[in-house]
Amino acid sequence: MSELPGSRWPSRAAGLLLVLIALALPLVLSDFWLQTGLFVMATAIGAVGLTLLVGVAGQLSLGHAAFAAIGAYVYAWSTGESTATVGGAGLPPVAGLVLAAVVSALVGAAFSPVAGRLRGIYLGLATLGLVFVVRHLLVNLDQWTGGFTGRSVEAFALGGFSFSNSDPDYLAVGGVEFEGLHRLWYLFLVLALVACWLAGNLRSGRTGRAWANVRDSETAAAAMGIGVARAKASVFVVSSAYAGVAGAMLALAYGRVAPDVFSLTASVDFLVMIVLGGLGSVGGAVVGALFVTALPLVLAEYSSSLPFLAAPGSGGLDPSTASRLVYGLAIIAVLLFLRGGLTGAARRLRQRTSRTSAAPPAGPSPRDPLSTDDGGHPAAVSPARSKETTR
Repeated sequence: MSELPGSRWPSRAAGLLLVLIALALPLVLSDFWLQTGLFVMATAIGAVGLTLLVGVAGQLSLGHAAFAAIGAYVYAWSTGESTATVGGAGLPPVAGLVLAAVVSALVGAAFSPVAGRLRGIYLGLATLGLVFVVRHLLVNLDQWTGGFTGRSVEAFALGGFSFSNSDPDYLAVGGVEFEGLHRLWYLFLVLALVACWLAGNLRSGRTGRAWANVRDSETAAAAMGIGVARAKASVFVVSSAYAGVAGAMLALAYGRVAPDVFSLTASVDFLVMIVLGGLGSVGGAVVGALFVTALPLVLAEYSSSLPFLAAPGSGGLDPSTASRLVYGLAIIAVLLFLRGGLTGAARRLRQRTSRTSAAPPAGPSPRDPLSTDDGGHPAAVSPARSKETTR
């Protein structure tokens, strides 16, 4: 059944409302919530790229954190200045952001021949090796990366306007002083919206349909004229580019990059995001990123007010461990009761609601033998009279 022209306006109106709320939030949020929002938007872009790879194309990856690390360090090196301890290219921040996406995509392209020959758990194990290889390079190439301690990141700037507390050093909107976190909020929001829009177009377009066909059956896809190896390579490149942008954004949000930020745990977190939100769903990846990224930060911020949490290092249930437990329970609940993730559950609820509203008014048929009268007793049914018995 074709979709009615106006059937999508409620979702579009809801999306527009969410964007308007996001634009107004910096006027009322504290620094903690602004920082949390930056982390959420950065990881959401990485999750969107991973859901294209895993959910749409069916290519399992456990190395998403490696590509995010490449993007973060490429941005830090390309925009930084050379010092006595680390080198830097001193490029404009916009060029550094583009370079982070391009280099990550090139590394993904270099790995794509391996991805084209493997599938399932074997591809997951191969990508897992990338995390350890990249971490080894980050620790040992200290003249570029800063080693274990990492390196600082230059603030983003565009056309003489700095997304930090300088240039201009004072900026106020509606009586609220816009400092670095406020300015980065709008930069990240634009990048997140563009990334989601591009991913939605890819998913619903010819490229996305080719990826889905390869996921469903490589033999059938090849019979339809789809280049299976080319499709696998393209989705890996796109996903790697998304991860590189996410890594650069995380570097800006932290103000510093270190190898521990992009560990195997980060790759698992990205997978948790897309599973909870719903594999293959762009909106689900964003919702999953919100849940997985914000939960440990909120628990850590309010741990003193929560009686079941202990301070980190005290031996009790710390916020990080508590968030991991919640992730595990949430994944089990989704796999058992919410197949398709949160977006799948929301879609089924919306379809059920639309069917209920479109159904005709319930009431017993005049000839329904199971109908009842007002007292709950079976209603008398008159037998059909034929012409032969009619006088």
